[in-house]
Amino acid sequence: MSAKQSLTDAYQLNDGRTIPCVGYGTWQTPDGEVAKNSVKTALEVGYRHIDTAFAYYNEVGVGQGIIESGIKREDIFITTKLWNTDRGYETALKSAQLSLKNLGVEYIDLYLIHWPANDIVYDDPKAVNAATWRAFEKLQKDGLVRSIGVSNFLAQHLQQIFDVCEVKPAVDQIECHPGYPQFETVEFCRQNDIIVEAWSPLGCGRVLTDERMKAIADRYGKSVAQLSLRWELQHGILPLPKSTHADRIKSNAEIFDFSISDEDMKTIDDMPEFGYSTFSPLTLTF
Repeated sequence: MSAKQSLTDAYQLNDGRTIPCVGYGTWQTPDGEVAKNSVKTALEVGYRHIDTAFAYYNEVGVGQGIIESGIKREDIFITTKLWNTDRGYETALKSAQLSLKNLGVEYIDLYLIHWPANDIVYDDPKAVNAATWRAFEKLQKDGLVRSIGVSNFLAQHLQQIFDVCEVKPAVDQIECHPGYPQFETVEFCRQNDIIVEAWSPLGCGRVLTDERMKAIADRYGKSVAQLSLRWELQHGILPLPKSTHADRIKSNAEIFDFSISDEDMKTIDDMPEFGYSTFSPLTLTF
């Protein structure tokens, strides 16, 4: 069971750095005023971990929100991701520079490969993943990024990195929520000292309307969203809830004043698959 007590409690990464145990996600958040104000609200609530990506097309607004918050840069953990069209060595190096410019920062706390290359798109996806990872290791050596990791990698993709790396991924960010726990990948990461982050921790909203989840949440006097996020924390998974509504941003942070019983954890663990986005690294065509 998670002993985390606040948004700023941290997980230890395998590179010696730490990462706040809950992040504020910005997937599908429009750039400009919406991204800027949502990030400012999240920081006001107490989040200190902000997650974005080049492909979200909101790095500029996210960066403005961080700057305008008035909070010291070193007190905010910023994650962004390399998009698929920039896989490879030289292109990854250039894309990182563009993300730094977009965000208006001198370094990125965590840089992730957004999706692994696969054999649908590439003749030799293993070589592409290896070249991309070499670029990530250089970015880390050069101090432009502090920690490096991956997103949407399954065990087989992680093994490709292990076969060539000097530095192991610190994080694997995957879709993970009640109804789609991906326990096999979570366990592989745990055995290899890799922190798992959960994108779409509420199943893109579909988990929120599940009557089974509602019944459990009611017993704790909590919302389904809070129950889902707490479930992830108690599995040692780092959730990245996303909302542009101030009340929900605040509510999603109120997950440290209750614990889910072992019985209810198992009930949620054993739910049949639902709420899955259908995005798979094995079948992705871009």
